[in-house]
Amino acid sequence: MPRYDLTDKVLLITGASGGIGSASARKLVAKGAKVALVDLSSDAVGALAAQLPAGSALPFPADVTDVGRMAAAVAATVAEFGRLDVVWANAGIANDPAVSLLTADLTSYERVIQVDLLGVVRTIKPALDQVVQNKGQVVVTGSGYSFLNAVLNSAYGASKAGVEMLARSLRAELVSHGASASVLYPSWTKTTITHSTQDDELLNRLFNHAFRGPLGAFSEPEVVADGLVRGLETRAQRIFAPRWWSAVSALRGIVNPLTDSVLDHDRTTHGLIRQIEQQRITSHA
Repeated sequence: MPRYDLTDKVLLITGASGGIGSASARKLVAKGAKVALVDLSSDAVGALAAQLPAGSALPFPADVTDVGRMAAAVAATVAEFGRLDVVWANAGIANDPAVSLLTADLTSYERVIQVDLLGVVRTIKPALDQVVQNKGQVVVTGSGYSFLNAVLNSAYGASKAGVEMLARSLRAELVSHGASASVLYPSWTKTTITHSTQDDELLNRLFNHAFRGPLGAFSEPEVVADGLVRGLETRAQRIFAPRWWSAVSALRGIVNPLTDSVLDHDRTTHGLIRQIEQQRITSHA
């Protein structure tokens, strides 16, 4: 397939003011693209737009779970730039602090699924007519948790597994229209969504015990941004950032049983989970 030239292409990015979203927006604009920056905070997307070259960015505050608002974001993008080529459903949240379903507040737990799964659907659906018309692309942000055990982060992991299948199915649906869909798989990335994994002592010990060696390495947002640009330019089905993360996905039939075995049978793991659960119960008492 010919290289997809990003010059003058228009992208709508949700979660735009976060670490991955903002780093990617800068790299995309440097490639000659124009970007609609969607996030909850009007101040945050406005500040990011102000840092980009004049005429290259449209800030638009919106909640991705509100399909009417997302339709308005698409309409505003087309009104501003004349078209929309790529929609990137990147917005995501996680339970903070991480929590088991046993000790979770159900409203907070379900909010993660609303944003990370249904918010992706509600982002993509209003944009599809433009994507098809312009033979463009859909990108969804997955995660290592699309296929690795998401202990104490199951709402996030279930959502990321769901969006992986959504994008795979969507790609098959779009190919006859000349459009495509991709999954972006960042490794663990240094963003606000992962800070508790690094800052919470017990959670950090559990993470490092379950995901040892390179499996537990964290990347900078710019690494993911480079991967996104590379994936868009090649219309890659799967975009791994860093690239070696593709081996973990390819070997998921081996890696998953091994990591599950640690989580299922290791006494250190069990003790840490119980301590974290007790900590969460105590904090809400």
